[in-house]
Amino acid sequence: MVWNWEHPDWPDFQWDSAALAEMEARFLHSSGMQIGSLKHFDDDTRLSIMVDTLTGEALKTSEIEGEILNRDSVQSSILNGFGLPTDGRRVAPAERGIADMMIDLHRHFDQPVTHATLNGWHRMITNGRTDLKDIGQYRTHEQPMQVVSGALHKPNVHFEAPPSAAMPGEMDRFIDWLAATAPGGERALPPLTRAGLAHLYFVCIHPFEDGNGRIARALAEKMLAQGIGQPTLLALSHTIQRHRKRYYDTLEANNKDIEVTDWLVYFASTVLDAQRYTQRLIDFLIEKTKIYDRVRGQINERQERVLARLFKEGPDGFKGGLSAGNYITITGAARATATRDLNHLVELNVLSVRGTLKSTRYWLNITGEDNNIPS
Repeated sequence: MVWNWEHPDWPDFQWDSAALAEMEARFLHSSGMQIGSLKHFDDDTRLSIMVDTLTGEALKTSEIEGEILNRDSVQSSILNGFGLPTDGRRVAPAERGIADMMIDLHRHFDQPVTHATLNGWHRMITNGRTDLKDIGQYRTHEQPMQVVSGALHKPNVHFEAPPSAAMPGEMDRFIDWLAATAPGGERALPPLTRAGLAHLYFVCIHPFEDGNGRIARALAEKMLAQGIGQPTLLALSHTIQRHRKRYYDTLEANNKDIEVTDWLVYFASTVLDAQRYTQRLIDFLIEKTKIYDRVRGQINERQERVLARLFKEGPDGFKGGLSAGNYITITGAARATATRDLNHLVELNVLSVRGTLKSTRYWLNITGEDNNIPS
């Protein structure tokens, strides 16, 4: 098997720019619209959107790698990192580490990527790990760096990266490429193209013992932010995680040659999907604020607890809708009380209702429409 880094023209990737032109234009247009819309919101709303987006991305980029983190702990760490009030909880190293990387990515989006940047991110996302030889530095082990699946006695090798001895040279060249392709650089590239190439290029080098996927996705977001001149509020990892198999399949299909148009088209489409979801999230958070303002003083502690639980689920809503049984589990209320509370929320136009008897389900009534009810 010949890998792309063994190609004589590595790493001079080739692609069809015309296949991406329309998507590049859509990305810039949508980014401008989002930036403009956010300017109309107060500081608290913008802060809430930022914290919620960064929290979701921290959770999803970890989930792509099979690591399930505690949402409240990640959010608490992000709040603390921005100097905002928290609940004072103890946060485990894994949650604190990924939160630190997201904060650094947001704050320093416009700074060039250096070896120190990447090594710092690696220290953050491996915070608390004791099973790795090389933390905060490129790998040095002698055995091949392979991505494999299947049984130990008969592994399926999806990819083999350049040997560890090649890391200093490969990463020097990668850092130089990032600088040259940046806005204003000698070989400046459009944002979607640069972000997609940076992601693929980085994971093909696979410079760290672990954490390469999370850092590659962070790099892509940094490239996109530099392309629009400000931090992105983009649910990229959320979108990738929803179709994780396609993500890995497309990466694998583009690790054997330097012609990578298929990967770039996939990646650009994923970013545009992420933009659409992010706009849904922004609209959702705005509606959340409006609902709380409208019902302040009209609902009890049980109803507040359930509303908080519903909003925590995000725009996709409570899976299958909220049932009276769910309400009872969350609040500990008696069934008659739960029914009365739910009917009151329907009367206040906070919830909409579908079904009857045991099939009755409740959904957040966003902007007067059942926007998070599956079609």
